[in-house]
Amino acid sequence: MKKVLIVLMMALVCGGISAQELESRNELAFAPGEVLKYRLRYGFVTAAEATLSVLDTDIKLSNRPVYNLVVQGRTSGTFDIFYKVRNRYDSFIDRSTLLPHLYSENVREANYRRNDKARFYQEQRKVVANRGTFKGAEQTFDIVSAYYFARNLDLTGVKAGTPLKMYYFLGDGISDLEITYLGKERIKTPIGYFNCLKFSPSIQPGRIFKKDSKLYLWITDDGNRIPVKAEVEILVGSISMELTSAKGLKYPLSSTKKK
Repeated sequence: MKKVLIVLMMALVCGGISAQELESRNELAFAPGEVLKYRLRYGFVTAAEATLSVLDTDIKLSNRPVYNLVVQGRTSGTFDIFYKVRNRYDSFIDRSTLLPHLYSENVREANYRRNDKARFYQEQRKVVANRGTFKGAEQTFDIVSAYYFARNLDLTGVKAGTPLKMYYFLGDGISDLEITYLGKERIKTPIGYFNCLKFSPSIQPGRIFKKDSKLYLWITDDGNRIPVKAEVEILVGSISMELTSAKGLKYPLSSTKKK
């Protein structure tokens, strides 16, 4: 379940990232006070819930003002009885460049405990973490900052079938994620219908995923660029993630009750 949660969290990251240095739009897609809530379902059973928040802060890192991005995940229902998860991920991003300065993980999974931190030095292309110092790319993200940065990219001119790539730090190294843009699609969610951009992030087959498993992600085709749904097949059944609540949005929500 832990690996699935990470993959679906990475799915929230996508939205059009290429290998070269990236530039965000002048108008941010989010603002302090935004709170997004998701539910993760195994088949028809709700297995976990996640909350993503943007917090204002007076903290400065490298003498730069930052936003505090917070992701909190927890198991629910029967899953919470047999394998309780209470995880929190914090990313402090530059208010101007949206690149991360500091990332931390507070992991509580059953009897397992871990607290990790990573400091990003973008100009020097390095990440200094608990487990060592790592060479980064032109722009290196953590899984939280990558998601918010991606929401601000301009996808004008990106054609269906185009592969996209990003670089992120997770655990003990720098990895890349390839994403394919599939086009536009209108979908149904618990809070209404949305016109969306559809993507397929790459995944590695193994103990959880089938050889031909596909991960799909839908994000709103509007100013907010919110991921509203993700789906992936596993060895037994499938797992999905859906948006259940969105508050403090910078732009009006584009959902409708009609298909």
